[in-house]
Amino acid sequence: MPEEQTIQEELIARFPFLKDKVRIARARRLFVEVPSQNITEVFEHAVKQMKFVVLCTITGLDLGAELGVIYHVARENGIVLNLKTSVPKENPVIRTVTGHFPAAELYEREMVDLLGMQVKGLQEGKRYPLPDDWPANQYPLRKDWKQEGARVSPGEPTPAEEGKV
Repeated sequence: MPEEQTIQEELIARFPFLKDKVRIARARRLFVEVPSQNITEVFEHAVKQMKFVVLCTITGLDLGAELGVIYHVARENGIVLNLKTSVPKENPVIRTVTGHFPAAELYEREMVDLLGMQVKGLQEGKRYPLPDDWPANQYPLRKDWKQEGARVSPGEPTPAEEGKV
């Protein structure tokens, strides 16, 4: 039996709510749709029990009424498990995974700055990647974001200052 199928079966056996939610996209690539209330337990099982020990990246998405998060984790043999969840845009709260992968801090800060995600447990720190003087509640990767009043780079006039608005 291919290793991807073994992973799929283990996830469904351990988490029956994932039936029909685990997809083998191709060799060494699995995608799992996880309800937001279960993402922590599924993530921890994958990391601690299933040996997905490499955090490749975290992707944040604007899905319209929700914000999505995809955790891309891998085994040392190159099999990548993509755990996708979503949270309501009006209350976009996820838990940090920095306890498992300290380098996740940068990905999580990007989601805070660029999408307005709230990451519980993320330590206080500098903004990333936006500058410290970026306007509050301006999230440039949200589909409904308008550049009004936001500076593209320090010292550059805003569209309003140029008289273009």
